Amino acid sequence: MKTNKVRIFYWVATGIFALMMLMDAIGGITHEATGVAIMKHLGYPEYVLTIFGVAKLLGAIAILQPKFHTIREWAYAGFAINFIGAFCSRAAVGDPVGELIPPVVALLIMFVPYYAWKRFEATKETSHRLAAI
Repeated sequence: MKTNKVRIFYWVATGIFALMMLMDAIGGITHEATGVAIMKHLGYPEYVLTIFGVAKLLGAIAILQPKFHTIREWAYAGFAINFIGAFCSRAAVGDPVGELIPPVVALLIMFVPYYAWKRFEATKETSHRLAAI
């Protein structure tokens, strides 16, 4: 893919995923009723919604900022841990298979902007090397 196409794909995928996490963060911070019910169903105290919400808000900011690559890596790792934890929590309480699918889908969706970021960084590196020649 050309550098410009990779850049567009990267920013669109990252923007959509960050928006998804931002909406989820706001729901957690405001203790939206559905989130409260799910936490109670899973056996977690209600205050974890605030913790998860703030973490998702910071993670969304981290994946949108272009300067600090390590922070972005950590944000993606945190999102992965969150989705895997959601899957395991639902499995532990005996939820049906239909309830186990959304965290797996969210994890797969997360890999799209992560992959796009890695491709974008690789094309930037290649462009810089070619420019130096």
